Amino acid sequence: MRSPEMMSHFGNYTMFLRQAAKILANLIVMGSSILARAVVQAYRQALANASKNGVAQEAVQNIKRASKTMTEAEARQILDVAENSSWEEIVQKYDNLFERNAKNGSFYLQSKVHRAKECLEAVYQPKEPETK
Repeated sequence: MRSPEMMSHFGNYTMFLRQAAKILANLIVMGSSILARAVVQAYRQALANASKNGVAQEAVQNIKRASKTMTEAEARQILDVAENSSWEEIVQKYDNLFERNAKNGSFYLQSKVHRAKECLEAVYQPKEPETK
């Protein structure tokens, strides 16, 4: 059997552990909030520095340029058509590939096929004269 002294020490020890756990939890919460504020402040400063140098705008423009442009050669390769192919052949290849990818569920390939057709459409379709 345990003596009352031992029970008293055990009670004091558990109370000490509870207080230590509360203190540790408070330190973790305070430390993480300080760290979060520092990260946000550093991010804001980095954005401010980038906008002063024009780096952010240049990066955005490069991303837009790179994502929107498809070369005629790449478009022909995607649709598997030669340079001397007629517009009807291109449309036929487009319809075939687009439908095949619609059935198999590949939205990425479907969009690539569509962008390839758009690219070649600009090459094959004559530009309409502007009316004033």
